[in-house]
Amino acid sequence: MGKIYTIANQKGGVGKTTTTINLGAYLAYYGQRVLLVDVDPQANATSSLGIDKHDIKGGTYEAILEDTSIRQYILHNPRLKLSILPASPDLAGAEVELVNEVGRESLLKRTLVPLHEDYDYILIDCPPSLGLLTLNGIVSAKDGILIPVQCEYLAMEGLGQLTSTIDRVQRALAPDLEIRGVILTMFDGRTNLASDVVKEIKKHFPEQVFDSVIPRSVRLAEAPSYGLPISLYATSSKGAKAYQDLAKEIMLGDGLRVPEV
Repeated sequence: MGKIYTIANQKGGVGKTTTTINLGAYLAYYGQRVLLVDVDPQANATSSLGIDKHDIKGGTYEAILEDTSIRQYILHNPRLKLSILPASPDLAGAEVELVNEVGRESLLKRTLVPLHEDYDYILIDCPPSLGLLTLNGIVSAKDGILIPVQCEYLAMEGLGQLTSTIDRVQRALAPDLEIRGVILTMFDGRTNLASDVVKEIKKHFPEQVFDSVIPRSVRLAEAPSYGLPISLYATSSKGAKAYQDLAKEIMLGDGLRVPEV
């Protein structure tokens, strides 16, 4: 059975989508069967792979709220060896519609059940909020939450709220839920502030911060506009190396062998 990780942080601009896309691309590079699930109404993960959300015939919204077969909405990129359940424009109204749904917090989890054997990794990209869509993502995180944290001032702001939400979900809905790890993003080694933030985060999460640190990178910022992950857009960049290392670290932590490719 494959791993399901949710990438979540209600603070915007911390690198959730960047992490989802590039981690997924490198896991696929190492031979893993990967599905990205775009649960963000902004559809940034969808557009980052060069897909126009207005052109798709269905996606996360339809899979969650219309009780139809999820497989018909999955798009596969043979060049990347990567699949995505895209976000359609209708997802913007899902928060309101979910309010009256029975078992509203677990609809995505139930939707993904048929795919457990199809993929080695399912990565869920959440919106920058703690609404019902993010809650669905958290409940679905069978193997844990990945939390990207920006190495800048106020990085810890809201992190306590997220961990409190995770604790409440664990107690009420998912007793096995855990934080798989904290990913340090947008690190600028030229500043003392970035190093201070890293120390502070490691103090709060002494056992859960990944060794791989994602640098602040123009190449990482440019790649989505070309519809490519960093692994294809700027293979030799520092950002590419960092996400490649992160993929290795996660695979090794999951007890998998990293092949020579």
